Amino acid sequence: MMKRALLFSFLMSGAAVMAQAQDSFWSRGSLTGSLESNSIYYMHDDGLDPSTSANPDDRFGSNNYLKLDYTNGRFSAGIQLEGFFPALQGYDYATYGNGHKAILGSKYASWQDDMYGFRVGDIFEQYGSGLIFRSYEDRALGFNNSLEGVHGRFDWKGVHLSAMFGRPRLYLEYAESMIRGADLSLSLSEMTGWNAASLSIEGSYVNRYEDLMSNDLFIDRLTTNSLDLYSGRVNFDWNGLTAKFEYAGKSKDLTTQASQEMTEGSAILAELGYSYRRFSVLGTFRQLKDMNTMLSLNAAGNGNTLNYLPSLTRQYTYMLANLNPYQVNGDGEIGGQADIYYSLRNRRTRSKYWNFHVNFSTFYSDAAHTMGESRLLWRDINADVERQWNKKWKTSVLVSVQEWSPSHGMQEATYASNIFVVDNTYKITPKMSVRLELQYLYSTDYEKDWMAGLLEFNMAPRWSITVSDMYNHGTSGKHYYNASVSYTRKNTRIQLGYGRVRAGYICSGGVCRWTPAYTGANLTVTSSF
Repeated sequence: MMKRALLFSFLMSGAAVMAQAQDSFWSRGSLTGSLESNSIYYMHDDGLDPSTSANPDDRFGSNNYLKLDYTNGRFSAGIQLEGFFPALQGYDYATYGNGHKAILGSKYASWQDDMYGFRVGDIFEQYGSGLIFRSYEDRALGFNNSLEGVHGRFDWKGVHLSAMFGRPRLYLEYAESMIRGADLSLSLSEMTGWNAASLSIEGSYVNRYEDLMSNDLFIDRLTTNSLDLYSGRVNFDWNGLTAKFEYAGKSKDLTTQASQEMTEGSAILAELGYSYRRFSVLGTFRQLKDMNTMLSLNAAGNGNTLNYLPSLTRQYTYMLANLNPYQVNGDGEIGGQADIYYSLRNRRTRSKYWNFHVNFSTFYSDAAHTMGESRLLWRDINADVERQWNKKWKTSVLVSVQEWSPSHGMQEATYASNIFVVDNTYKITPKMSVRLELQYLYSTDYEKDWMAGLLEFNMAPRWSITVSDMYNHGTSGKHYYNASVSYTRKNTRIQLGYGRVRAGYICSGGVCRWTPAYTGANLTVTSSF
């Protein structure tokens, strides 16, 4: 399988080079593209728990993408080739049995001008915040739920109208359902010439149709083959003040394959923010009730998702702060988060400043889904301070106190984690820098105490070397070590790494996927032209 993956990567690279070489053929337009290849060789590791570890029959996994786009005036077209040999462990492509192939992942042709736009092929679209519909690709999650169909839009003097129809992609195939929808936005400030503020009213409608009432699996649970979703929104922006409100609803639906009866769903999302000079504050509230919506009732997995329900919590990049991220409870949750930022600047020199940030988020379960009692799902109280001491030295300090439910609200017990991070960056020369992270997690629950460290050495713009380790000295005594080196030249980056990865969630944009534990060598290549 490794030979097949290498051959496919070679062919993808060759296609990219040929596309660049045939400049005369494409002289009337422009051709752009990108190549991404992520491969892992899994190694046997007796130090990992077999019940949570990757044990693939083939020790090699590789996800590869080649994207080509051609633009000529108002016309554009493109394709994306994808190869999985097989798909990396932890991706739904592999979990649901079809992650071992090469496919034409997406294709499209479109024509756009200031007033009209048409697209045929694979469609990426989002209505409002995505509560009722979002089709997008996220390669870090192994996620692509684009629609294969048609899309049109119309814009005129503050009126923005779009409509779509197609079948959704489900992993490396297509679902048996059909999706249609429309979105209307009226910019009242643009229509009336009110330039002092921005005010818009929006509405969306989405329908999913799947003929399953005659299916023996659903004959006693389904009362209709059609699902309707709708959303209404108001957006206001004036003199640093922003306010958004959205209400979404859905007709009766089976929210999971195991649901015994169809239920209606609803969601409320509200945002209020204010910004003035170096101060800003933003508060977000959300309530979900039975809003999990599948592309197909006859499929499973995280990729089988029609709408977008990200966790409204702080998204960390530090290892220990992101050890147990919050997972959205689409069946029923209520809560929100607040952010406060303030920057203190030195009037005499830009090389010295303070940045202050405080964040709070908390979510509770809907009582109807957790034994008739609303229970704490997540709480995070955190603050960080960034200090730029001079042109060379910068320090960041983070404190986070997290409390979370390991049973997702089904039981009263919660775990608490107290996390401390110190992050220092020092510029040795204008092109050479070193960064050191020191982290500690204190807890009397679950795996108890952790410590972690990361050392990164950069020689811009070419080289970067990183070593890190997470050590659970509270219970297991396991080290999760990693080392990598990357080289960048023009628009191409190559990274080679080796290490041990803990079983857990990997998140992107508030959406997470589960990854098993593994030890292995990783090669990543990204290039654009």
